[in-house]
Amino acid sequence: MLKVIFFLKAEKVGKNGESPIFARISYKTKRISMSTGKSISKERWAFTSNLRNVLKLEKEKVIKNSLDLFQIHAEKKFIELFKMDPEVSLELLKAEIAGKTKIKTKHITILEVLEKHNAFFARKVEAGERSKASFQKYERSTHLLKSFIKKQYGLDNMPAADVSNGFVFTLEEYLKYESSFKGQVGIKNNSVVKYMKMYKTACNYCIRMDLIIKNPFDAYNGKLNVKDAVFLTQQELNRIEEKTITIERLEKVRDIFLFCCYTGYAPIDALKLSHANLFEDNDGNLWIMTNRTKTTIRENVPVLPPALAIINKYKEKQMSLLPQISNQKMNAYLKEIADICGINKHLTWYVSRHTFATTVTLGNGVRLEHVSAMMGHSNIKQTQHYAKVLDVNIMEDMEKLKLRYK
Repeated sequence: MLKVIFFLKAEKVGKNGESPIFARISYKTKRISMSTGKSISKERWAFTSNLRNVLKLEKEKVIKNSLDLFQIHAEKKFIELFKMDPEVSLELLKAEIAGKTKIKTKHITILEVLEKHNAFFARKVEAGERSKASFQKYERSTHLLKSFIKKQYGLDNMPAADVSNGFVFTLEEYLKYESSFKGQVGIKNNSVVKYMKMYKTACNYCIRMDLIIKNPFDAYNGKLNVKDAVFLTQQELNRIEEKTITIERLEKVRDIFLFCCYTGYAPIDALKLSHANLFEDNDGNLWIMTNRTKTTIRENVPVLPPALAIINKYKEKQMSLLPQISNQKMNAYLKEIADICGINKHLTWYVSRHTFATTVTLGNGVRLEHVSAMMGHSNIKQTQHYAKVLDVNIMEDMEKLKLRYK
């Protein structure tokens, strides 16, 4: 970890014949030096073995105590910075030990923190590493924060260093009960938690860039309310597949929806697929291979027969595998499909992804870790949420148990 060594700058001698004592601070492969504010003669420094021997002179005891306190102070400041970012800047540590802070750290405002992060995020969107929809959420979070500061403090902005725990939790209350958007007052808990995490992410980015030294949103501990995912049962899925639909726009929407049910791709990823994403393995099996726009995680899925039929149906009709449609129109037309198929569920495009995870894969015995990989989840906990709602699997296992007890 941190290493502090004291040395004498013997080449510098004051009028009193003493030389200044410096501290050499090392961390990993980097090191800096700074004055301790103490001095001693070259002879006494050597005689006391750099103040490591038993000291008899009162002045030297005082100097030794000061150096010990200096080291403790340096280690304490290091730990504080390490908790925020393990890649501790020694220049920043030096400023902290000396009781100074960088000018940019003092003057950067909380809205500038978000703007700098958003500018960085915009570049990731341009490179195709993140989605435009995610960027719009960060822009929305900036607008909400600006409105809060204006209403709560009567200011257009405020220094990031002034953002306290009280600020953070008052902001949470404002988002939940007072913020307004398109005539609607208040934001639901899960959306509030996501906005607060965005603020935390933006601050962490600026810490890495040495623009701020502490993340005020580390104090936030809000939790998402986990709800059961809406998905279609096999009977409902069959009903949509077998329904005769004569309206062309609804037929296209039905095909896109079913394709996502049998591949698990999110809307933004499904519409980006082209024939370049199709690959055949050595055994002749066809795969769709791509990265998730949201997380850039690999999402490779074997093509099931129903999905292949839809691919062939629209082959050479457009550049992409599927017809293009907006998310808004897709969800509006899915409501019509739910009505004509007699499905009493809030049918949205994302229901198809949930249906793939539950009914199509987990419900048919596909292992959880394989489902997680196909869905491009960053960890298996995200996939476990779908496994919890499959009561039909529990009943199948219990039926086997019943036979044992007969």
